[in-house]
Amino acid sequence: MAETVTERYRKTVPGSWTRWERACRVIPGGVTHDSRHLTPFPLYVTRAQGPRKWDVDGREYVDYWMGHGALFLGHAHPSLVEAVTRQVSRGTHYGACHELEVEWAEWITRLVPSAEMVRFTMSGTEATHLAIRIARAVSGRPKLVKFTGHFHGWADGVATAVNPPFDVPMSAGIPSGVLSEVLVSQANDIAALERLCQSRSDIGAVILEPSGGSAGMDPIDPGFLKDVRQLTTDRGIILIFDEVITGFRYAPGGAQEYYGITPDLTTLAKIVAGGLPGAAVCGRRDLLSRMTFGPDAHWNRTERVAQNGTYNSNPLSAAAGIAMLSQIADGKLHEEVNRKGAELRAALNEVFRKAGVACRAYGDVSVCHIALEGKPGAKPKDPGLVHKWRCAMILHGVDMSGNHGWVSAVHGERELEETVKAVRAGVADLQAEGAL
Repeated sequence: MAETVTERYRKTVPGSWTRWERACRVIPGGVTHDSRHLTPFPLYVTRAQGPRKWDVDGREYVDYWMGHGALFLGHAHPSLVEAVTRQVSRGTHYGACHELEVEWAEWITRLVPSAEMVRFTMSGTEATHLAIRIARAVSGRPKLVKFTGHFHGWADGVATAVNPPFDVPMSAGIPSGVLSEVLVSQANDIAALERLCQSRSDIGAVILEPSGGSAGMDPIDPGFLKDVRQLTTDRGIILIFDEVITGFRYAPGGAQEYYGITPDLTTLAKIVAGGLPGAAVCGRRDLLSRMTFGPDAHWNRTERVAQNGTYNSNPLSAAAGIAMLSQIADGKLHEEVNRKGAELRAALNEVFRKAGVACRAYGDVSVCHIALEGKPGAKPKDPGLVHKWRCAMILHGVDMSGNHGWVSAVHGERELEETVKAVRAGVADLQAEGAL
């Protein structure tokens, strides 16, 4: 009997196996990010350059993880390497204000339609947490509405309705009292949201991923976005766009520029810091001004929104962010990368069609989602299929999530051709063992 994809994977990347065994002794589950969990064990990488990376066994891959979508310019882009290297010699943490954070904020206000003011954090989770806190403080209303399937980080306050079954939090250890402050509505159903808003007077904010749930795996109707904007405006509810994924990828001004819909607050991470740790909340001046120190202690303690963070706008992330945003500000790279994304999706769908499998490639701009059983957003009936799919891709020289891939500005025709060839071979492997 022929070896399965999983069996071949074990033999092909033995160095990753030994390092994972070592990791399991000191790191729970052997991974530091849940999405890096892979059965039978994760891939260990030693270096990356441009659109490629190399594992501990010396094998080369076309990479579509791209730093979880953060590396729009690819790995180790010269302009970012130069900016960060120059800053390291000047200091990595001043414990003081610095000019780079001002310039970084100016770039964001220049590019993002909703950004009149900016406050930095270190992660997308922190950014959404801060945006929600601002919205509650300004509105005086505690309830937050989120949509099924939309992900806003791992903080307690947004840990509900992320994955089916939607009535079960995404993690253990979430207090029910915290979850009671979150109301859940169905995406793409404006009537349901309207009924919810009509039934209560304590809704302070609505938050959503403007690409659709799970980074766009469950696509959103642009008409729904317009309706949500109108509904929240009419009812005085603060609208938050979580653009951690879409920010600076859909367009220089993010999904809000792409769709022509401006929220009240926006959360950013990933591309905003050039792939280094860094994130931000931006939006209307009157909302962000609630963080400004006031004239008396009473205001500062009871009305002002407080936020600390040792590494907020650290000089390294600021330098990388400036280098990144200045490179993509004119939108020319977006035109090229979006074309490559469409080309890749079309080519993969042709592979799936010829192979007679239900798989489907879909998505917007430079994002390529893979629905292994044909229906966008649906979970495979076999939970292990996503892991087998990724292992098959790794065996043929491509590393992409089991759910989606990010095309960068440095993916060329050679990389796209290699990817199509790898997907064709991977599909054949999984068909041979009856997985597809």
